[in-house]
Amino acid sequence: MILTTHALAGAAIGKNFDNPWLIILLSLAFHYIMDSFRHGEYLDRKSFFKNTWWKVVLDLFIGLTIIGVAIFSKNFNLRETSIILLGSFFSMLPDLLTVFYWKLNFKILEKIFNFHAWVHKHPPFSPERAWTFRNSLNDIIFSLVAIFLLFT
Repeated sequence: MILTTHALAGAAIGKNFDNPWLIILLSLAFHYIMDSFRHGEYLDRKSFFKNTWWKVVLDLFIGLTIIGVAIFSKNFNLRETSIILLGSFFSMLPDLLTVFYWKLNFKILEKIFNFHAWVHKHPPFSPERAWTFRNSLNDIIFSLVAIFLLFT
């Protein structure tokens, strides 16, 4: 899944639950559940930081902009805003930890990396993870459901 999808799902969890510990657990769990579905990824074998950083920034910008619009249009108070952002952060955290292991070789994160890789049914760079409409359909559906939950 792309970061926007994870951010929106975590924000929707934060909006609909009040307990921060439950939000953290659900956001992490839903990250892995969503990653078990077929989904497209914009990274490929030719991806390096110098040619993909802008995709990550754009992905984060889109997700956080939608969340920001929801926060401001729904007039959430500081506590509600905090737990929405908490859910969003923890829903994206497994991908951040994966990058830390993958690029910086933090051995302490190896088990998390291996679990994250195991959750994905399709191996990296397989046709089932290519950036196509068919593969991105689950991202679109999860994102639309999360946006609905965030704005209602």
